[in-house]
Amino acid sequence: MEAGIEQLYTLAEAIGIARRWWDVNGTHQTVTDASLAAIATALGYPAESERDIARSLERLEAESRQPPAMIVTEAGQPTPLPASIARAELTDEHGLSTALPVENWMLPPVDEPGYYQLSLAGHELTLAVAPKSCPTVHDFASGKLWGPAVQIPALRGAASHPFGNFGELDEAVQLFAARGADVLAINPVHALFPGNGQGFSPYSPSSRLYLNTAMGAPELLGLPPLPERTGGPLIDWKGALPRRLADLRKTFAGLDDATRARIVRDNAPHGESLQRQALFDALDVHFRARGADGWQDWPAAYHDPDGPAVAKFAAENRNETDFHLFAQWLAREGMTRVQADATRAGMAIGLLADLAVGVHTGGADSWSMRDAMLQGLTIGAPPDPLGPHGQNWMLTGFSPQGLGRAGYAPWIATLRSALDRAGGLRIDHAFGLARLWLVPAGEDASAGAYLTYPFKDMIRLVALEAHRAHALIVAEDLGTMPMGFAAPVAAAKMLGMRVLWFERAADKGFIGGQDYAPVSVAMTGTHDTTTVAGWWTGRDLEWAEKLGRFPAGTTPEEEAGRREEDRGRLWATLTHNTRPRPAPDDPEPVVDAALRHIGRSASQLAIAPLEDLLAEREQPNLPGTITEHPNWRRRLDAPLAELLDKPDNATRIETLDHARKE
Repeated sequence: MEAGIEQLYTLAEAIGIARRWWDVNGTHQTVTDASLAAIATALGYPAESERDIARSLERLEAESRQPPAMIVTEAGQPTPLPASIARAELTDEHGLSTALPVENWMLPPVDEPGYYQLSLAGHELTLAVAPKSCPTVHDFASGKLWGPAVQIPALRGAASHPFGNFGELDEAVQLFAARGADVLAINPVHALFPGNGQGFSPYSPSSRLYLNTAMGAPELLGLPPLPERTGGPLIDWKGALPRRLADLRKTFAGLDDATRARIVRDNAPHGESLQRQALFDALDVHFRARGADGWQDWPAAYHDPDGPAVAKFAAENRNETDFHLFAQWLAREGMTRVQADATRAGMAIGLLADLAVGVHTGGADSWSMRDAMLQGLTIGAPPDPLGPHGQNWMLTGFSPQGLGRAGYAPWIATLRSALDRAGGLRIDHAFGLARLWLVPAGEDASAGAYLTYPFKDMIRLVALEAHRAHALIVAEDLGTMPMGFAAPVAAAKMLGMRVLWFERAADKGFIGGQDYAPVSVAMTGTHDTTTVAGWWTGRDLEWAEKLGRFPAGTTPEEEAGRREEDRGRLWATLTHNTRPRPAPDDPEPVVDAALRHIGRSASQLAIAPLEDLLAEREQPNLPGTITEHPNWRRRLDAPLAELLDKPDNATRIETLDHARKE
């Protein structure tokens, strides 16, 4: 059995499953043999017995001899060929073959970034040549730029809607452009499940290739606007999303022939992939009405996108599929209009889109790209002080092996989709380009392990697609950074995130903004952190006490005492104690100072959540909660134009704008 265990470790290492890892406290942790076997098996390399493991190792060896579908390299650099191509074989007259050593078989440098067809030793493959780095802020404009981060559903505009859509976003970009902003960061707008009022988190999409059709705004494309409907301070997604789907159906039914022809023409370049998305949405609506939650709950005959049952459904439900094609067109062309309006209004970058780390296990991407996706595994995080049992986000993502077989086509398509209608892209949990914590189905998050991804290829393809789109890239690098991550990302000139709360010195004080890395984005917070006003007043501590989220053995009084010490540290950094420290119930001066702090930072870009520009105390999302906190449900209490004109809010925006221009 000992030999079998050693073979299991060999198999795990060959696949890229890390048997050992370091936790957030610097403690060495070891993955159980059972977890290694389960993850290897889910990745397509059975490991339940010594015989299974031996066969899986044989399969890996055979795969290593196969030429890749794509080679990814960097412009101006010679490229070593993989062993599957950089080899020579001598065969005698009796048919006996002997491998000959071939050393330093290199492709000469290619200077121009792009995709090339390459023929090597009888094999046809794609050569992707990436630039040395992504575009930087200085490729868009001189000086230091700034902008807000907004949650689109939270926006209110001139018309009354139960949640904000691309119409309110279009108004927001023009309002902020007039106030000096060059970028507007948004939450993910990936496709959700149409009309499903339960699954509304923007970070659990059905597909990252297509858009959330509930965001469509017909008036942006010259169509009659959606009917006005009232909404409260919290979004009632359960009622609002089904009503929005019904309103979009009425808009579709009223289209004239010329508009329908226009939709067909505009959709044509998006080909079979768009057709498949619309078909998935039609199937999801059909079977969800019967209690299904994801394609795994559909009858088995519909699990195959190319199967006869799906083809029959498509033929018999053409109008329904056409509706979902219309809804995707409305969202896509509407977002394109918003980006055009942003740059036309003077923004150097415009929209900064957000790429979620994964997709819903029962969504369109999982259904239509099954060979490239993880199966039987979900993405999460290992145990740490904030989550003693680990986290299981119940998302799936690309399989490294599947990406290799597909020549990275799904990753490239995902990047292009995100960059097509924006001036930049934030990559959520960018550590996932190097490794992901994967949890076997049915197991606790603590039973997971890290799986290595082809990091160098992934970031080079990001740089190539950013170059082709002339787009800025922000890499969300918060948390425990994998070894070897920082240097390649810095070389690629992806902007790291420097969030006020996490920029601490060894003495626990906050570091000065002048010490932030220039190639970074300075932020007062994110959608997952407390607002400045909420932190100063202790609103986040109130939530922690209410939900029992204080560290074990800590009392509310102790946490309040630590916060008071931290207030002193923050105020000293923000003002050098040149002014009296405000009382805990007086957060506005602290918000002003925090905005000035990131404005004066060395970072090339500064982004402030809209909640901080408005000195709000509540945050959009509280990680680790689902229903305990109103995640993704908060709305502005008035139209954005009115709020931005209020003297205190206008002054805060001017403070940030002036600090950037000093």
